[in-house]
Amino acid sequence: MTGFQTLLYKEVLRFWKVSLQTLLAPLVSTLLYLLVFSHVMAGHTDIYPSITYAAFLVPGLVMMSMLQNAFANSSSSLVQSRVTGNLVFLLLTPLTPAEIFLGYVLASMLRGLLVGSVVCLTALSFFSLPFREPLWVAGFALLATFMSGALGVLAGLWAEKFDQMAAWQNFVILPLTFLSGAFYSLHSLPPVWAVVSRFNPFFYMTDGFRYGFLGHSDVPPLESLTIVAVTCLALSWGTMALLRCGWRLRT
Repeated sequence: MTGFQTLLYKEVLRFWKVSLQTLLAPLVSTLLYLLVFSHVMAGHTDIYPSITYAAFLVPGLVMMSMLQNAFANSSSSLVQSRVTGNLVFLLLTPLTPAEIFLGYVLASMLRGLLVGSVVCLTALSFFSLPFREPLWVAGFALLATFMSGALGVLAGLWAEKFDQMAAWQNFVILPLTFLSGAFYSLHSLPPVWAVVSRFNPFFYMTDGFRYGFLGHSDVPPLESLTIVAVTCLALSWGTMALLRCGWRLRT
C-alpha cells in the first residue's frame, strides 16, 4: 500500500469508525429541517410551476448536509492531528503536497457523498422528487464536496485549536450554506440580497444541484458549473502551495 493509499485509508476509517456520529446524526438534523419547513411553508410559497415546496427543499438540504460534513471531515482531522502533536510528521513522509491534499479531500468527499445519499434516499420515502438530469446532480455533488473538503484542509492548516476550527464552521461555512438558496429561490429575494447571493459560491452549487433534480434553476447550470469549477481549481492551487511551503505545519 502506498503512502497516499495509507493516508486515504486512515482518513476514511477515521469517520467510518464513528458512523453513528458522522453519518446518522446529520440525517436526523436534516430530516428535522425538512419536515418542519415543508409543513410550515406548504401552501404559502410558490417557487417553480408544478413544483411543491418540499420537492424544492430536498435538494437544497441534501447539498447543505454534504457541504457541512465534507468540511467537518478534513478540518477536524487536521486540527486533531495538530492538537495531538503528530501533524508535523506529515513533513517527514515522502508524500507530495498533492497527495496530502487529495488524501484529506477524497475522504471528505466520500463522507459528504455518503451523508447526502442517505439523506436523499430517506427523504424520497416521505416526498416524491423528480430526477431529470442525473449527470448534473453527480457533477455538482462531486465538485461541491471537493470544494468543501479543500476548504476544510485550509481551515485545518490555519486553526491551532478546536475553538478556532469551530469559528470557521460557525462564521464561514454555516452562513454560506444557509444563505446558499437551500430554503428559497433567488427570485424571491429583494434585489440587493439577490446581488449579494451571487458572490456566494455555495449558491451556485445548490442551484446547479437542484437543477439536476427539478429541471429548473435561478442561474443557467453551465454558468454555475463554470464558476464552481474555477473556484475549485483556485482553491486547490492555493492550498497545495501552502502545503508545499509547510505553512503552519511546523508550529
